[in-house]
Amino acid sequence: QLTMSLNSSALLNEENAQGPKRSTECLESLELQTPSSFQDNPLQQLQLASQEVLEKAKKSGRSKCPRCKSSRMFYCYTCFVPVESVPTKEIPTVKLPLKIDIIKHPNETDGKSTAVHAKLLAPDDVTIYKYPCIPEYEEKRHEIALIFPGPNSVSVKDIAFHLQKYTKKGVCASDDDSSREPLPKQAKIEPEEEKNPNECISSSRSEGTRLKKIIFIDSTWNQTNKIITDERLQGLLQIELKTRKTCFWRHQKGKPDTYLSTIEAIYYFLVDYHQEILKESYKGQYDNLLFFFSFMHTLIKDAKCCAGKE
Repeated sequence: QLTMSLNSSALLNEENAQGPKRSTECLESLELQTPSSFQDNPLQQLQLASQEVLEKAKKSGRSKCPRCKSSRMFYCYTCFVPVESVPTKEIPTVKLPLKIDIIKHPNETDGKSTAVHAKLLAPDDVTIYKYPCIPEYEEKRHEIALIFPGPNSVSVKDIAFHLQKYTKKGVCASDDDSSREPLPKQAKIEPEEEKNPNECISSSRSEGTRLKKIIFIDSTWNQTNKIITDERLQGLLQIELKTRKTCFWRHQKGKPDTYLSTIEAIYYFLVDYHQEILKESYKGQYDNLLFFFSFMHTLIKDAKCCAGKE
């Protein structure tokens, strides 16, 4: 495995071994895309850290996970760490404005999930749970939202308005107590997010910053029903990302191209949140969340070109 084409083929073969049917569907969807569609790919506009470390790892082939010692390419998708040939210090880290919980379907193949990218690149702000082992969210509904399309979903720009409804229902009164729960994952909440109990509703910006956590479901679209109907997720504000199109090489047949992979959904939500709620100019602050995704996208595209399928 000394050339790009060999390593790319190895990556594709590994995916085929994990799920031939799904991989075939993904490859077929890739074939439908013309070179010009790749040329217009928004991934090419990202401000990314150097991917030289991934280039080197690609040439050297699979390496061991420093924890479980399994043979992996680039990172271990069960331990959420880079492999030995990818030094952690050469992987960018991203600081997020919100905490993120990812609820993973138990039947979702670990090696096919992009959720691990978020944990690798924003380890302090991302937690992955395997369903049905998920937290209770009921008492924190005033500061949590779920990213999922549906008839009651709202756009990112409307988050502040809809979170108001929870404070008006008296949730604000318990905000001070709930924020004192000993949850290590929320220890790094910035001081400006702490609210005076007597100032539940003020400006649009302060309402927006009341949002402290976003939940994403990591699953094939056909498997989401089991999770989305769980009573622990009922009553949460739902947000839908309607204007973005997926670049994922495993796009599922029969689903619109606005149905994003997990890491794409996280990235695009944060970009919109930064602009619509924080009201700040976006200058690539979260682009490195797609550090692995963009590299693998190019790798698989090139593998198919080498195979003469494009």
